[in-house]
Amino acid sequence: MTDLTFGDVSVSVAPNYVATVTIHRPPDNYFDAAMIASIADAYTTLDDDPQCRVIVLCSEGKHFCAGAALGRRPAGGVAPGNLYQEAVRLFSCTTPVVAAVQGAAIGGGLGLALSADFRIGVAESRFSANFARLGFHHGFGLTVTLPAIVGQQRALEMLYTGARIGGAEAARIGLVDRLVESGDLADAAAAFAADIAVSAPLAVTSIRATMRGDLAARIQEATDREGREQDRLRTTADFKEGVAATAERRTPNFEGR
Repeated sequence: MTDLTFGDVSVSVAPNYVATVTIHRPPDNYFDAAMIASIADAYTTLDDDPQCRVIVLCSEGKHFCAGAALGRRPAGGVAPGNLYQEAVRLFSCTTPVVAAVQGAAIGGGLGLALSADFRIGVAESRFSANFARLGFHHGFGLTVTLPAIVGQQRALEMLYTGARIGGAEAARIGLVDRLVESGDLADAAAAFAADIAVSAPLAVTSIRATMRGDLAARIQEATDREGREQDRLRTTADFKEGVAATAERRTPNFEGR
């Protein structure tokens, strides 16, 4: 397959059966429904490509994905209401994914990182489910993915507090599978993916399907509820205050209304 482009997402496939899917919205790579749809389109195309056995998901710029644009979304593309429908498509694809996480994976950006099978990070990586600090309900299927990776109690702590977790701590709790030097991130992610690509592709696909089970269906159910709660809380004064406090880099003053 020749190199392809889907919106702000590019795809290339190396001779060793490793495809690289790169997000091009530097420096922060804020996402919207159009961007998630582009990633899903890339994954779907690669699922049908016999020259691809593993995907590396990475981003151009300072941060892997700093979350939703919150008013900075590029014009056009898929309507925001379709965001989680597009996100479910990521979990429905059949090719293993390794995410290379530099800088921040925040909010929905964390959800995007956790949609991958594995995460490679650096000491400078940072992760946060910052929704509660915005006066908001978490989304992107974190209801399912976060407890599965770090455990129920640590997931609750991250969701309730919105705490930022650095690369070393993320590796300690299993949020990151490999921690490497910042200059080695791309090569390390590619090498990790290549180790998977050496295995028999039919076996890997079968094992992955068994291990993931009904994950896509559970993500659909979770995002249905997450979306409803986000719609409800988006109308509150607390959400308005949370967004303002974040923009002004101050501690929010929530009033429970």
